[in-house]
Amino acid sequence: MSKKLSVIFLIAALLFLASCSGEETPKIEGKTSIVCTVFPAYDFARSIIGDSNDFDLKLLLKPGSEVHSFEPTPRDIIDIKNCDIFIYTGGESDEWVRNILGSIDSNDMKIIAMMDCVEAVEEETVEGMQNQEEDEEPQYDEHVWTSPVNASKITKAISECIVEKAEENGRNSELYKQNTEKYLAKLSDLDQSFREITNNAKRKTVVFGDRFPFRYFAEEYGLEYYAAFPGCSAETEADAKTVAFLIDKVNSEQIPVVFYPELSNQKVALTICESTNAEPKQLNSCHNLTVDEFNGGADYISLMNENLAAIEAALN
Repeated sequence: MSKKLSVIFLIAALLFLASCSGEETPKIEGKTSIVCTVFPAYDFARSIIGDSNDFDLKLLLKPGSEVHSFEPTPRDIIDIKNCDIFIYTGGESDEWVRNILGSIDSNDMKIIAMMDCVEAVEEETVEGMQNQEEDEEPQYDEHVWTSPVNASKITKAISECIVEKAEENGRNSELYKQNTEKYLAKLSDLDQSFREITNNAKRKTVVFGDRFPFRYFAEEYGLEYYAAFPGCSAETEADAKTVAFLIDKVNSEQIPVVFYPELSNQKVALTICESTNAEPKQLNSCHNLTVDEFNGGADYISLMNENLAAIEAALN
């Protein structure tokens, strides 16, 4: 309820600002505007656009920010209202998006919900996981891009919109088609590398001392997992029973690595490692990245390549 009220307030603030200024901030002349809520969408679009100056690309969730507590600013709402292509995740955490889209004229806007590009799977509570409050409706895992196969499907959907907009504006779309094919080839190589590692691994089990935003990844490569919380959980503190279960699992199966996702406080993972011989390692869900990583040019491919080494260490 508080989230909905915040969005209503922000929309009201936007209308107030527009009425005071007499006009809205115009789009950059001659450019097609693309607004993305999270980093994966931004990076897929960036890879398709390449060095072209025909597009103005914006990322709403700033590097280093926590997506579960994100609230749009009036500036964000203006950018969404004025954009030509809008890309968002499409899950329960995007209720604010649906409120905004319902309040604006989006007839000329191309809108992509990444969860609509793939077969979504429900969140699940596996053995040992801390009990969550049960919702009346099923919750779907929003981290659809963690599987490179899904990333390819999402990239194709984004590419279609970019190509269509380019052609509508009388621009040559061949560059975007070529960039898409090159990027899809990289995603295919990434997928094959993960398959080689998982197919030849000593074990098929991973342990997460945190949220588990990798259901799509685990499903794709046939991995079993144990974790403190589901991927979309807002919790960060595990109870003693959950920690004890994960410690016993690591010890009994001699699991060499305990994972945590990016921007984690690592508290649960480190606690488990202190009681076992396991090593803590980060596994990038690519939901977001640090400011230094962003400024240093990190992207989905480089972050997932880091995951290759981490997964290999955990399964062997």
